[in-house]
Amino acid sequence: MACVLLFSRLHPFSHRLTRTSICLLSLFLSYLCYCALFPVDTIMHKSGDPTPSCQRVLADGAKRGIQKTPSCVLPLDARPINVEVSRLKSDQRPPSILHIDTPSPPMGNLKFGNKKLPNAIIVGVKKGGTRAVLEFIRIHPDVRAAGTETHFFDRNYDRGLEWYRGLMPRTLESQITMEKTPSYFVTKETPHRISAMSRDTKLIVVVRDPVTRAISDYTQTLTKSPDLPSFQDLAFRNQSLGIVDTSWNAIRIGLYALHLENWLRYFPLAQIHFVSGERLITDPAGELARVQDFLGLKRIVTDKHFYFNRTKGFPCLKKPESSGSPRCLGKSKGRTHVQIDRDAIEQLRDFYRPYNIKFYEMVGHDFKWE
Repeated sequence: MACVLLFSRLHPFSHRLTRTSICLLSLFLSYLCYCALFPVDTIMHKSGDPTPSCQRVLADGAKRGIQKTPSCVLPLDARPINVEVSRLKSDQRPPSILHIDTPSPPMGNLKFGNKKLPNAIIVGVKKGGTRAVLEFIRIHPDVRAAGTETHFFDRNYDRGLEWYRGLMPRTLESQITMEKTPSYFVTKETPHRISAMSRDTKLIVVVRDPVTRAISDYTQTLTKSPDLPSFQDLAFRNQSLGIVDTSWNAIRIGLYALHLENWLRYFPLAQIHFVSGERLITDPAGELARVQDFLGLKRIVTDKHFYFNRTKGFPCLKKPESSGSPRCLGKSKGRTHVQIDRDAIEQLRDFYRPYNIKFYEMVGHDFKWE
């Protein structure tokens, strides 16, 4: 309309204008009309930025607290959904910002997996070789394990399963989640608590000659407490009579048959796998093959992964291609045991013999500790 009015005002003088002037004037008037009909914002949206301005305002406003202007209206198929404003509580969300409810995404990133409660737990025993089993099995690509002992079922149970889940590594659907806490095997409440979490949990127990295990336990404690009484003073109430002090934890742990009876109240024997601590040293690949079978894994960890470290007297993992050195367990593993009187060792063997025989019968395997 403005262009028409301007042209009517100039029409009386048109006889004085040359053709060139009329052409230039017509072009100028056309430009003014075009600018009036098509604002600059519209031109910019169509020619440069494929994102509508109101969508940008909405996204930016979600971060800066800027509300959408009344003139910004999006078609339903163009309205953004994943804006941070949708995470605000309904009473905190600016009323002028569009919100479309969508299903919450699954916990974690699908690319890296989710945190799950463990499918398998190494429950014992202390100084039996539990750390070695965990380090060896976790090189399997289908196994992810918590790095430290969680002590959830014996010390932190009141924190709840979600706290426990938070300690687990992220795993893919095809991977197994594991953890190890050796004190579980000798804690009375643990079998019931693990069963309450899942009766399908697979349990691994690494056992070792109870006499050797007790000496190893004492050796480790002695490095932390040099003023500790002698092994014989702790192991016997009366050594001359051969009366063993079963209240000492180093002795009590080796009563495997008694502890296993408690576990069998909640789990079938087929759900518990026993690893020989002695064979773990002499034939780590063989023991790991049986562990992989028990967990339903393909046998990927084989003898090509191990070599025997003569200095430590213990197998180590061979150097991975991506690493500059082989992987051995820490200084606390494979240390030299303190020397114990031979008579004391024989007395302890006599003490443990009936418990060992019962344990062999319960698990259907002779570990040959005699």
